[in-house]
Amino acid sequence: MKQLISALVLLSLSLCAAAQVPAPNYDESKIPPYTLPDLLTTSKGRPVRNVRTWERIRRPELLGLFEKEMFGISPGFPQGMHARVEKEVENAFGGAGTLKEVTLFLDAAGTFPVHLLIAVPKGAKGPVPAFLGINFCGNHATTFDPEVTIPGGKMPVHSGGTKVTEYERGANAHRWPYEYILSHGYAVVTYCREDIDPDFDDGFRNGVHGLMDGGKARGGSSWGTIAAWAWSLSRVLDYLYADPAIDADRVAVIGHSRLGKTALWAGATDPRFALVISNDSGCGGAALSRRRFGETVAKITTSFPHWFCKNFDTYGNNEDALPFDQHGLLALIAPRPLYVASASEDLWADPKGEYLSLYEASKVYALYGFESLGDPEPPGVEEPVVRGRTGYHIRNGKHNIVLYDWMQYVAFADRFLQ
Repeated sequence: MKQLISALVLLSLSLCAAAQVPAPNYDESKIPPYTLPDLLTTSKGRPVRNVRTWERIRRPELLGLFEKEMFGISPGFPQGMHARVEKEVENAFGGAGTLKEVTLFLDAAGTFPVHLLIAVPKGAKGPVPAFLGINFCGNHATTFDPEVTIPGGKMPVHSGGTKVTEYERGANAHRWPYEYILSHGYAVVTYCREDIDPDFDDGFRNGVHGLMDGGKARGGSSWGTIAAWAWSLSRVLDYLYADPAIDADRVAVIGHSRLGKTALWAGATDPRFALVISNDSGCGGAALSRRRFGETVAKITTSFPHWFCKNFDTYGNNEDALPFDQHGLLALIAPRPLYVASASEDLWADPKGEYLSLYEASKVYALYGFESLGDPEPPGVEEPVVRGRTGYHIRNGKHNIVLYDWMQYVAFADRFLQ
């Protein structure tokens, strides 16, 4: 009987939580009126008219708010981090480059390994710029190249819940066009999200939180999974500064979907990233929360409670109370080059909200003397626009990252990293 009552209570709580999440809105005419927090006014009402005020007052304010109210506060550098080169293969990726596999250990004892795949253009003369991004399904799933190791023979991956999938070699190869990127003079560095933190609510026991938190009790601003993934990108960048094949001062951090949110937070928190790219990052990424279009704060914090800190939960169905919006996240990347991309059929991620966020953030780029996005109306499908150090496109198709996207990113990087 007690078990039955407990089950009924849990079911009731579950139904109540579901009832609190409104059905998604895809109608522009039903977007409620909203006012965005002014990026160029400090919390004390002081106008921000120059770079000095932005960098000394307003930017630290915004960064602190995003840390405490959304992503959580991440730890510092891990003690004893070290790396070991496992394998090097020439003429990989169809002869376009050299493959190197590196195990990066986040602790002195070597109990927390991160498996890096590094692809370097064939015949590179000296250190080259690179794209650094986390993959979803294991390094072996990013390519059909048989030289890429499958860890343990298989790579179990959690996909947003407790479901575990074992991905085959090349399962996500369409998202990682190595030959194209290498042929344009860029290296590619990637590793699997699961190496850092499993993508389901495990109470933060099975990932890097257990390593770095030292048994401390978690609070409302304790770092979530996206913050952990972003933190790991900085640790990989630490390693790249010691890799003679990579010019670590010319690394673009890139991510798709939830890993696009991750790339934005990594770029905001680590100014060493020379360029930042968000692909279909949506709610909690580039899209404005106050529009309540497609995925909302209530939906994302209910479906993925591990992604953000607990404080962010309080803004579900309460977006107007946010002390920031996502244009502030994008503005934290200024003056470094920033590219945001959407897909025409990906309404869940709110393409217009992603563009408007970048449009507002570009006003901070104008403080640095760079041209801002002058038109609040998004460009047409597959009509990329680049102004100053910001770029945007909306690709025809669904929620994905494909060759067309990479072609724009490589062209954008050519402006600033080559």
